[in-house]
Amino acid sequence: MNIFGKASAYIKKSIPTDPKLLHREVKSYIMITLCLCLYALALVAFIINSEIVSGGVNGISTLIFYATGKTVPVAASAFIINAVLLVIGFKILGKGFGVKTIWAIVGLSLFITMWTGIIREPILADDKFLSAVLGGALIGVSVGTAFNYGGSTGGTDIVALIVSKFRNVGPGRVILWCDIFIISSSFIVFHYFNGHSVVDSIRVVLYGFVTMGVTSYTIDLLVLGSRSSVQLLINSSKYEAIADMISHEKNRGVTLLNAEGYYSKKETRVLLVLVRKYELQPLMKRIKDIDSNAFMSVTNALGVFGNGFEDIK
Repeated sequence: MNIFGKASAYIKKSIPTDPKLLHREVKSYIMITLCLCLYALALVAFIINSEIVSGGVNGISTLIFYATGKTVPVAASAFIINAVLLVIGFKILGKGFGVKTIWAIVGLSLFITMWTGIIREPILADDKFLSAVLGGALIGVSVGTAFNYGGSTGGTDIVALIVSKFRNVGPGRVILWCDIFIISSSFIVFHYFNGHSVVDSIRVVLYGFVTMGVTSYTIDLLVLGSRSSVQLLINSSKYEAIADMISHEKNRGVTLLNAEGYYSKKETRVLLVLVRKYELQPLMKRIKDIDSNAFMSVTNALGVFGNGFEDIK
């Protein structure tokens, strides 16, 4: 069986048979599709038409588009590059990056083609900096939301996974260096192929880095912000009442820790609780209602996985 036959078989096996799982998967694909549409809109309206180069495969495709005098469409070159990376990924990585990556690669190319036919001029022709900021923010929103639904845009993500498999380098660092190289290459394309002045070509590079920075910040804000949790350690003589409140009113788990005060030498109980960040203030008010003298410490949790929080992917 060839690589495409294996991919087809894998897609069929990936369709869940359980109705609840199927409903969840359909919802995730709908959200990912909407995100791809927004991604393509931001890319065409604010980035490509404004002669700004973003990172990833779409950045490479934008370089090809301008280096060839706008004869090779961005969607076509992006699809070809992604298809090649997809084949390599299947051979080297196996099934690791999933069906949603294939969906994203095909869908993004189609949406870029659609928006390219509709929007032929930059939305903010006189303000490239604002185009870079808005374009980067919209791309970050679309990619971050897609990540939250299990989606991926493929491209340099696949390159990063391949490099990480054979070298002790994190995927994030590989993607960062790929994006820096791609955006920096825009100087050569716009200066030597399009005849831009040195200053204008440097501006293109700087606008590209602005887009990259805003995109990265927005993705982190969405991906980490929506999942951010806090850990509470609560020391109170009324720990039973507080534990009952958290368990029954807030529907959160409570762990009882045996402790001993070093100065008093008295045994006590400490409550360990994990909640979402947006649940913190209401919970602290309820704890204060029960015991105004309760001693609490709050720390950020980088990630919480398990029942009531995130699934382990």
